[in-house]
Amino acid sequence: MAIARFPTFVIDCADPAGLAQFYARMLEWEVKEAEDWFEIRADYGQCICFQKVDDYTAPEWPGQDKPQQMHIDVVVDDLDAGEAAVIELGATKHSHQPGTTFRVFLDPAGHPFCLCSD
Repeated sequence: MAIARFPTFVIDCADPAGLAQFYARMLEWEVKEAEDWFEIRADYGQCICFQKVDDYTAPEWPGQDKPQQMHIDVVVDDLDAGEAAVIELGATKHSHQPGTTFRVFLDPAGHPFCLCSD
């Protein structure tokens, strides 16, 4: 039997409202707000949370001076269409692209995330 259940990812950032909106629009999830804390939730229950951190410093991937602490992989039907859509939402395509079945981007707070082909 599991010790715990229903894991939730919590992402540190300077602007939790803005980052929650970015991911909510990408995933078509609902945004819920609390003081210095935002969450997005799918209708089936999965959740990602965003908390405000004063003096937040974005990771600098792939370097290790300010390493990523996490990243999110999401599956898309078409990498080119997905790329155009996330860039329109405010993502930046990273210059380092180590694979052919996925593409690396930075969210508006500088966290790496990947669009992956199925």
